[in-house]
Amino acid sequence: MDSGLVGAGKQLLHVDIYIDEHQPSRGILALLSRLRPNWKAQDIQMKTFTEGITNQLIGCYVGSLLEPGCVLVRLYGKMTELYVNRDHEVEMFQILHAHRCGPEIYCSFQNGICYEFVRGTVLDDKLLQQPSIYRLIAAEMGKIHSIQPKSGRPVKPVLWTKMSHFLKLVQSSVSSSPAGQCSADLQKVPSFKTLSQEMESLKRHLSEIDSPTVLCHNDLLTKNIIYNEKEGMVKFIDYEYADYNYQAFDIGNHFNEFAGVNDVNYDLYPSWELQRDWLTAYLESYKHSTGREVTVTEAEVTQLYIQVCKFSLASSFLWGLWAILQSRFSSIDFDFQRYATARLNFYFEKKEEYFGLAVN
Repeated sequence: MDSGLVGAGKQLLHVDIYIDEHQPSRGILALLSRLRPNWKAQDIQMKTFTEGITNQLIGCYVGSLLEPGCVLVRLYGKMTELYVNRDHEVEMFQILHAHRCGPEIYCSFQNGICYEFVRGTVLDDKLLQQPSIYRLIAAEMGKIHSIQPKSGRPVKPVLWTKMSHFLKLVQSSVSSSPAGQCSADLQKVPSFKTLSQEMESLKRHLSEIDSPTVLCHNDLLTKNIIYNEKEGMVKFIDYEYADYNYQAFDIGNHFNEFAGVNDVNYDLYPSWELQRDWLTAYLESYKHSTGREVTVTEAEVTQLYIQVCKFSLASSFLWGLWAILQSRFSSIDFDFQRYATARLNFYFEKKEEYFGLAVN
């Protein structure tokens, strides 16, 4: 049985199929018989992409991945429905595609979605430091941040709702675990009481900062950026966490991602010089996309830099909570415990310094 899911003004096909994450090919072929009826089953090739640490991603094609019509099938990670609103994700896909900032979404199924393959290569961490590429990323983010909410409705930043939701899930995951397992899993992580106090401290400090609420990606690590060298452009993918949020959070979150995922190394965090150049390119794009005078002053760059430093703390804290949850629930082979420790350690290390920066 198929039905529709209403997103940003367009009904999305829903195919009532469940795909087994351990043996996905049979379910995927059934799905493709609906999406690509002209493809012969014996000609279909599948490529598993291994970059993700939340979901499984499989590219399906006939002939070559580079040919039009290629389909990406994403299988949702175990228990991710606890902290990702899938209907909202579909809506974000549709909004970003309508503004030429993202791929087309083809359909949803019981445990995933299918969407258009974005041609190019997944960015690697070293390329983030390259001016010709980071300026493209800054400009693309500026363009996305300029997308206005539908019907001019007022929007609230999602940060505190998302953070308190993660914190509640951490609390319930700790309280529902056998005592021995819990202490072994979470021995290097601060107590729930400490985490609660830190969240309140962050909220008090950051709520006083006048960072605009804009449409944000909220998870811009390198593996969510596709670089098309031939066309000289970048596109952002994966909108599980996309929502309206503080402008400075999205940028600070991206700067945190310079440190990498598999082996987090904060020596790679962008220098002041790189940030200044990145923020200038961003502001030029954001102003141009919102129809304002494109001239960017040193004072504007400095103000945004300070806001970004402060909101980068919220990013470190949020993904620290997320990694604690993933360490409990995910079936993906990744050391989430180590990742949680790295993100929270950096938060505590930088908190005093960044809180001390004066906002104009």
